[in-house]
Amino acid sequence: MRILVVGAGAIGGYFGGRMLEAGRDVTFLVRPRRAAELANAGLVIKSPNGDVTLKNPPTVLADKLVEKFDVVLLSCKAFDLDDAITSFAPAVGPQTSIIPLLNGMLHLDVLDKKFGSERVLGGLCAIAATLNEAREVVQLAPMQSLNFGERDGRLSERVRAIAEAMAGGKLGAVASENIVQEMWEKWVFLASLAASTCLMRTSVGNILAVQGGKDFILGMLDECSEVATAEGHAPSGPFFQRTKGLLTTEGSQMTASMFRDIKAGAAVEADHVIGDLIARGDAAKVPVPRLRIAYTHLKAYEKQRG
Repeated sequence: MRILVVGAGAIGGYFGGRMLEAGRDVTFLVRPRRAAELANAGLVIKSPNGDVTLKNPPTVLADKLVEKFDVVLLSCKAFDLDDAITSFAPAVGPQTSIIPLLNGMLHLDVLDKKFGSERVLGGLCAIAATLNEAREVVQLAPMQSLNFGERDGRLSERVRAIAEAMAGGKLGAVASENIVQEMWEKWVFLASLAASTCLMRTSVGNILAVQGGKDFILGMLDECSEVATAEGHAPSGPFFQRTKGLLTTEGSQMTASMFRDIKAGAAVEADHVIGDLIARGDAAKVPVPRLRIAYTHLKAYEKQRG
């Protein structure tokens, strides 16, 4: 099975690199600068699960992409989606399966319109990873997962085949029969965390340490959960309790990657992660005042950033 990984940053580099380490047929679609870095230093993964340096990983530039692939693993940020689609579109054939690892749901509509819903699986990943100054992939904690599946819940033959191809590496790959629900639950958690830590510009623990902090965070979680419920994807009991626990752990240094992007002066996924929840809440007549304030804050940051 031929797998095209779009990008070799923290997410694509980790999951694609682990598949390559396990002997899978993986090619990275990258920009010229990243291609040169990988050619010179290899794809370096530093991880609690074991470090690895993959010399000369297979790469291709967008203007050289002509072959079709069985799977496209899409790990870009939402604001790069249109450019990513243009770059990997030549790799998509009649039998290609696209696995997007983006947050939220807006990207599914975009991909469906371009390639047809029959080619687009549901997908999500969970990992704490970044690129360091040496452009190495650094995994920050010993946990990772990559879930994917048919959006109608079937455990199809193609999903079984992809699961077999991804088995054996340090991926935590799981073929899911409930992928859309899982995507919604991740969205609820991520949006709650991002809205809270970005708006307050600090960690969960610091928010909890001030008067009214716990009520603020739980209010954000309630708003996100109510939107999901209105869309027919009420967060499950175990998920809600686990998420509530993470968001109310005293002393926690947890922040959202979006907050770290703000600190770095980088682009953020304001519309995809927060704005779309507000739009869906409005359509369902679900009040989301806290999310509105967080969204205004993020859009003001984008305006300032220019």
